[in-house]
Amino acid sequence: MATLPSSLTDLSLAEASALLERREVSPVELTDACIARSEALDPALHAYLTPTFDAARAEAKQAEAERAAGKRRGPLHGVPFALKDLYETAGVRTTAGSKLREHFVPTADARVVELLRQAGAVQLGKLNMHEWALGATNVNKYFPSPRNPWDPGRITGGSSGGSGVAIATGMALGSLGSDTGGSIRIPASLCGITGLKPTYGRVSLRGVVPLSWSLDHAGPMARTALDCALILQAIAGYDPADPYSADVPVSDFTDGIDEGVRGLRLGLPSTYFFDADAVDAEVAAAVRGAVAVLEGLGATAREVDLPEVTRAARANGTVLVADAAAYHEDTLRDHPDEVQDTVLARLQGGANVSGVAYARARRTQAEFKAALRQLFREVDLLVAPTTPVAAPRFPDGDNVATTGALTRNTGPFNLAGLPAISVPCGFTSESLPVGLMLVAPEWQEALALRAAHAFQQATDWNKRRPPL
Repeated sequence: MATLPSSLTDLSLAEASALLERREVSPVELTDACIARSEALDPALHAYLTPTFDAARAEAKQAEAERAAGKRRGPLHGVPFALKDLYETAGVRTTAGSKLREHFVPTADARVVELLRQAGAVQLGKLNMHEWALGATNVNKYFPSPRNPWDPGRITGGSSGGSGVAIATGMALGSLGSDTGGSIRIPASLCGITGLKPTYGRVSLRGVVPLSWSLDHAGPMARTALDCALILQAIAGYDPADPYSADVPVSDFTDGIDEGVRGLRLGLPSTYFFDADAVDAEVAAAVRGAVAVLEGLGATAREVDLPEVTRAARANGTVLVADAAAYHEDTLRDHPDEVQDTVLARLQGGANVSGVAYARARRTQAEFKAALRQLFREVDLLVAPTTPVAAPRFPDGDNVATTGALTRNTGPFNLAGLPAISVPCGFTSESLPVGLMLVAPEWQEALALRAAHAFQQATDWNKRRPPL
């Protein structure tokens, strides 16, 4: 029998899945380890809004019995998960981080929750998030704001901040976040984990509380690219009941993931994404060091120009807040006093977006997509810092400057709807994680995952754990 790690909560999802397959650990043992970890750490870090530990133990016992009987549902069978609290869960409250939904209990699961249940994943509970997902800091007036496990005096990033904390600390081995302006990739970067925003339409949004119908993406958060590939395999696919779902074939996202990066052409959009007046020097240095690692593995890299990106960033913001205001029209009219000030200001700003401004933003979206299609004839992947800065301190709060800095690099690729993954690639002098973002052409998640996996096989950044 192989030697187990000092803590089961140090495992990646793929490592845990392999141990389950070999029956060297049980779903009950894994689940109990994550629950014990959560009970020890969460009073200080606030990853959970609604833990469901008793139900999780029952699910783990069921998974253990099924495996013992020879029924294997797949690589997620018996693996402990936790979900961002905008995924509707039958019989378990779904707050979306809002006081207005503090007691809302759905009667049905979101489509992706159904798929995770079919895959046998054990559900530990619902995770903290920015109110209505409308913010990048995860500072929340109505629930305790999650704390960054690398430095509890700093924010986690958002809006999937609880997922970032849960994965970084081993409170769960897999999670789902959502990404409209960077809300998977930002907390992945700031908390030192891996997060993938798939192509727009790749994963069903049915039963997911919306922020922007035009820009929302559901996707996996975990410790490694391989973990994210395994999760994406379980949740991707066409959903005819979701009007934004795309009827595009789903391949095996793990097939070829070990093929490396030799011969891949990397493009570094140095204008904007590496601007010295916007990007912290330590962050830029860590990302360029990661590029050097990929070059050492056989990729080639060169500077490229992406001239539409500034307008794309602004257009993403315009579409996002206008869509949000449309969804929250009743809230703005009837309950504005029950929305925290910064979120309310964004919703009110969205309500004031003119039809002309919205139309221009959608035109910019089409032009930006066209520019990217042209650029991807010359390179295979784009490489950039996920966030221009490491985790800001809490006194910065949920202000406009902090949010703008965190979404600067991620937002344009929500507008384009392209797959993008963030992986840890270093630390600042204050021991804060830095994220590397890899962006692929649409429907080529497997390519981004392959490059991210090659980088993680050659480095140990993803194996670092917070000093808890």
